[in-house]
Amino acid sequence: MMLPDSSLKAASRRKLSFWQTMRAVAWSFFGVRKAADLEKDVTQLNPVHVVIAGVIGALVLVGVLATLVNWVLTSGVAA
Repeated sequence: MMLPDSSLKAASRRKLSFWQTMRAVAWSFFGVRKAADLEKDVTQLNPVHVVIAGVIGALVLVGVLATLVNWVLTSGVAA
């Protein structure tokens, strides 16, 4: 469903900071958000920040996993 242009502009002016958005996205990666926090997120998070935080979170997760796999393979633990 596409939001009207005015709704999208209004949503992009929401008040939570980027760091609060990063925290919400990080907790969402683990799947441990409370229902009350979800309601707060829906009404207060800036959707542009959510997309950027999600991409950053995914890149960090992939980087950590790649580093962990590389460490395991080079340390001889997997052999």
